[in-house]
Amino acid sequence: MAAMRARKVYDEYVKPLPKAERLKLLAILAEETARQSEESAVHVNSIMDLHGLGKEIWQGIDAQEYVNELRREWE
Repeated sequence: MAAMRARKVYDEYVKPLPKAERLKLLAILAEETARQSEESAVHVNSIMDLHGLGKEIWQGIDAQEYVNELRREWE
């Protein structure tokens, strides 16, 4: 559907423009698309964003004793 709308806009409005105007339009579209891409990529997720997440679950639990208990269950 969007491709058909784009084609209609091109055929009716862009195609009749002189080459210089089409090139200006192309530059505007490229600039706007690049700007929007930069804005949407402002925050890149990092593994460090997870640091400390869920730490309250492990409060009061001895890590070595927990591992020892898991190992006993495997035997």
